[in-house]
Amino acid sequence: MMSSLLTSLLGLSIGMRHALEPDHLAAVSTLATEHKSARAGLWLGVLWGVGHSLSLFIVGGGLALLEAQMPAQLALVFELLVAAMILGLGLRAMVRSVREGRSGVWSTHRHGQTTHSHSMPGAHLHLRSWTFATRPLIIGVVHGLAGSGALTALVLAELPSISARLLYIVVFGAGSIAGMALLTGLAGLPLMRVARSPRLASMLLGVTGCVSSLVGLWWGFDSGARLLAG
Repeated sequence: MMSSLLTSLLGLSIGMRHALEPDHLAAVSTLATEHKSARAGLWLGVLWGVGHSLSLFIVGGGLALLEAQMPAQLALVFELLVAAMILGLGLRAMVRSVREGRSGVWSTHRHGQTTHSHSMPGAHLHLRSWTFATRPLIIGVVHGLAGSGALTALVLAELPSISARLLYIVVFGAGSIAGMALLTGLAGLPLMRVARSPRLASMLLGVTGCVSSLVGLWWGFDSGARLLAG
C-alpha cells in the first residue's frame, strides 16, 4: 500500500514537471496566445494532457506489459515529427501575427442567413468547438508518442511489477494534465488584458511563433543528427 502511494506521488509530481518541458511549452503557447482567456487556456492544457496521456498509456503501457522497449530509431522518428509540428505551429503563428497586424483577429461567422467577417477581440473569437479541441489533442498525442519510449525504459528499470508500471504511467499522465492545465489557465489571465490591444496581441503572437520555430528547428536538428548517427 505504501509502495503504491509513493509510486503515485512520484509519478504525479514528475508528470507535472514533465508538462513544463521546452517542446511542450513551445507547442501549446502558440495556441494559448490565439485564444487569450483563462477558460480557453485551461481547456487547451487539459486537452493537450489528455492526448499526451492517451499515447503514453496505449503505447507505453503496451510496451510495459510486453516488457519491451521502443526501438531507438523509431523514438527519434517520433521526435522529428514533434519538431516538425512545433516548427509548423511557430510559422503559422508568425503568419497570423503579420496578417492580423493592427486590425486584430478577424472572424467569419453567420447570424441567421447572413455570413460576414469583422475584426473582434481574440477573447470573443468565434471558433468551432471541434477545431478548438482537435489541435491541442493531436499535439498532445504526438508528444506522447515521442515520450513513450523513455517513459517505458524508466518504468521497466525502476518498477518490479506490471501493476506498478501501469499505475505509474496513469498517474504520470494525470500529473501532465494537471501541470499543463494549470500553466495555460494562469497564462490566460494576462492574455485577456493583452487581447484588448490588437497591436500588442499581434506582437505577442509573433514572439511566441519565433520562439516555437527556433525550438522546433533546434529539436529537429538534434533528433536528425542522432538519427543519422545511428
